[in-house]
Amino acid sequence: MGPAIVELAEQAWPYLSTAVSAYGVGVLTRAEDAAVEATANLGRRILQAVWRQRGEQGRAELEAAVQDVAADLKDGDAAAALRQQVKRALREDAELREELAEMLSAAGAGPVNVTASGERSIAAQTIGTAVTGDNVTLRP
Repeated sequence: MGPAIVELAEQAWPYLSTAVSAYGVGVLTRAEDAAVEATANLGRRILQAVWRQRGEQGRAELEAAVQDVAADLKDGDAAAALRQQVKRALREDAELREELAEMLSAAGAGPVNVTASGERSIAAQTIGTAVTGDNVTLRP
């Protein structure tokens, strides 16, 4: 398995786990819901792309892996099994690799760590205006 496949699967994981958390096994067939955050929708789209690529047996395996993760989001073995399903699909289908890379790129996916530490700290990947002081006046 090439490093690009492993990297794609790892970049996709936060989206996949959020989608499974939000939708459970219904993630494989659910239509987009504008009210659900973008992360869950991207994860849903990724899983549906993998679903479409798989044959009958592959779909059953993917569905079982999604069910296991949905049943216990903290089960590392279940998460690893789902990631393995995604890696297998990516390894077998260059078109799917391209589609997934495009989805992740459009979403700005990549490793992002945001940490806030200390009193009145703010942590955000992107932010407009943030104020953490007393008696502050904002001017346009």
